[in-house]
Amino acid sequence: MKLNDNFGKHWFKHFSECLKLDTVILLASSGGLDSTVLAHLFKENNIPFVLAHANFQLRDDESLRDEKFVIELGKRLGVQVFVKKFETNEYAEFNKLSIQEAARELRYNWFSELLEQSPIINFIATAHHTDDSIETMLMHFFRGTGIEGLTGIPAWHKAKKVIRPLLPFTRKELEAHALANGIKFVTDSSNTKDDYTRNYFRNQLIPQLQEVFPQVRDNLQRNLIRFEEAALLYVEGVDNQINKIVELKENEYHIPILKWKKLFPLQTLTWEIIRKYGFSSAQTNEVIKLLDAENASTISSATHRIIKNRSWMIIAPLATATSAYIVIDKEGSTQFENGTIEIKTIPNNHHPIVQTLGIELLDASTIQFPLLLRKWKIGDYFYPLGMIKKKKLSRFFIDAKLSKTEKELIWVLEMDQKIICIIGMRIDNRFKYSEKSKELLAITYRK
Repeated sequence: MKLNDNFGKHWFKHFSECLKLDTVILLASSGGLDSTVLAHLFKENNIPFVLAHANFQLRDDESLRDEKFVIELGKRLGVQVFVKKFETNEYAEFNKLSIQEAARELRYNWFSELLEQSPIINFIATAHHTDDSIETMLMHFFRGTGIEGLTGIPAWHKAKKVIRPLLPFTRKELEAHALANGIKFVTDSSNTKDDYTRNYFRNQLIPQLQEVFPQVRDNLQRNLIRFEEAALLYVEGVDNQINKIVELKENEYHIPILKWKKLFPLQTLTWEIIRKYGFSSAQTNEVIKLLDAENASTISSATHRIIKNRSWMIIAPLATATSAYIVIDKEGSTQFENGTIEIKTIPNNHHPIVQTLGIELLDASTIQFPLLLRKWKIGDYFYPLGMIKKKKLSRFFIDAKLSKTEKELIWVLEMDQKIICIIGMRIDNRFKYSEKSKELLAITYRK
């Protein structure tokens, strides 16, 4: 078939380095049209691969049907199949993510684990095609984006070892290939609903545009190529200008204010400077205003802050980023930003125990895993040891005369949304031990 011929030419032109000795491709398989066709194309072109199916358990019986289909597909093609079930709803709720974001994070984290565990699986293949790339480009365009956002989905993500061999082909071509070759696949019923942004673009917006511009898909596909080439020139020009003025000092970036002001075009280059550090495009004008603001003025993103320091602008990591957390599901040693904590159960010998610096003792019977190690945030409170009333951490730190920098370094240990310990400082009175405690939970902190 024509698709198979074109696929073979495209593969060996762009991805031949994926066929080194003992290299196997991990193909993400949903059981749908795209990934099933790609599995057959791999087989027909003698490309070594295995299948990985993520069951997100979001569609009840349909999710189980998809899992069984992929397992059977692996048997028919004679390849190994990896399957993993995820509690996607719980993960999304806990991490405050949308279902789509949670599913993406879960599956790519799992794929990375499979790559780390196998000495021969070295690349991840996904079955994104031209239509997916067009939808991505349009979503970026309407949300607001730079030139790179208009290039759609990249064929390679070398840092994450992700390849997308079907990008040159449309969904219609894949459907025709499946029909002509008797390739069976399953259909995700959620794809017909407009609950997700991508589905709305796929099912509503693009078909409506096609009524006005019949060749809209072909035109957009050609635009993807043009934008990709334009982006290469754009990135080269931007990097040349920015690299001339940015000085790296440890983990901070220092830029002379006078040189920043002379950049042209100022707004575009300011956005290119700040976007790598979590700032939104809407903050670009605020950053430009900061160039003429008072000394020590700042603006922050979720991960960084920009500080005006005399004749310099300093971009530094934000020490109070609230997204940092570590789940501890059992006793043992855990490393985090400030050092290491070790948690272990010890017997209570029924005599006064002197708590040395860096060691906190709690009643083990009051503690249940998992625990959450995270940075403190505004609104946190606890019951300081020896007190029966709760106290906000912000007030506790003021009373302890902590500096702003010292407060930014504070982490807490939490159980079931209750703070049981401020690491290196104080435990919560509700979890203190007594002579009646049979076992103690010892928390040792080492900087």
